[in-house]
Amino acid sequence: MQSILRIGDVAGITKISRSTIYEMVNGDAFPRPRKLGKRAVGWLATDIQNWIESRPQTDHWGDRG
Repeated sequence: MQSILRIGDVAGITKISRSTIYEMVNGDAFPRPRKLGKRAVGWLATDIQNWIESRPQTDHWGDRG
């Protein structure tokens, strides 16, 4: 059985705010959540992990010579 992550968990893992996550979902730039109940949604942990792994890697600090 796969782990389900709630929005707070997803925000903590990705370091993206809750509102930005929902904006990205609406823009098809982030995995869609699964409906868990009438008002509850969650993401499969594997969906979030796959999304993270699909992101380009960057050198945040740049070349400091």
